[in-house]
Amino acid sequence: MELIEKIKSKKAHIGIIGLGYVGLPLVIEFCKAGFQVTGLDIDPEKVKLLSQGKNYTRGVHKM
Repeated sequence: MELIEKIKSKKAHIGIIGLGYVGLPLVIEFCKAGFQVTGLDIDPEKVKLLSQGKNYTRGVHKM
């Protein structure tokens, strides 16, 4: 299956490197759109909070 077909059928697995103020919203929006998404970050505290469903951002409004 070609990439464009995977995207159209939402069978593409998307990877986002960095879960900061740009990467995290991308992960959220791709998930809302129905894609399987993997997010990676080098900050273990950030990863821990996200895996617990907690928001680590400060001063950013809910999306």
